[in-house]
Amino acid sequence: MLQEEPKVWYACYGSNLLKERFSCYISGGKPANAKRVYPGCTNKTLPEKSKSISIGGELYFAKSSKTWSGGGAGFIKPDFNENIKTLGRMYLITQQQFVDLVQQEIKFEGDFDIDLKQVIKNASLDMKNNSWYGKIIYLGQEENCPIFTFTNEEYLKDEINSPHEFYLKIIIEGLKETYCMTNTEIENYLKTKEGIKGFPIETRLQQLIKA
Repeated sequence: MLQEEPKVWYACYGSNLLKERFSCYISGGKPANAKRVYPGCTNKTLPEKSKSISIGGELYFAKSSKTWSGGGAGFIKPDFNENIKTLGRMYLITQQQFVDLVQQEIKFEGDFDIDLKQVIKNASLDMKNNSWYGKIIYLGQEENCPIFTFTNEEYLKDEINSPHEFYLKIIIEGLKETYCMTNTEIENYLKTKEGIKGFPIETRLQQLIKA
């Protein structure tokens, strides 16, 4: 009898909140309005389940993403604070699917692996490969499976950039799908985030949420 591959939870906080968008990482494909095609995982079985999760790293938007027409991408600050509550979603996938997912996110070509036991032991791992999402963070356990997320190794305070409307709209739809939030709740959650507060996109929030 074949031994079942270990499962892990992948916790996200940006556009992967929307199941349809996340499925491109698993099955392969091009998310709506994006400019990148994802190869998908070797194992294209969709997640067994998903659930909400509160993450203690503060959400912000930075850098200029070619995938999203030059808009800022979502990150969480690597210095966690128990008083911070970033609304996330986690998907139960296989350990190898998570490794494949990270490889796609950091655009690494060639043989690739992550020592997840080491990540758990040290609470995090900096892969030091100059990628945007090179820090793997261990968030604890759920249903006897470890929870991992990733972000940049540093807080990119000098590269704050507002997200493109297409990207932000996916996050909005993901919040609706995951949390069944009201329009006002979504606006109050997003309008304080760096990359939105004080940028022109802030004045478009209500319209994007209602659309």
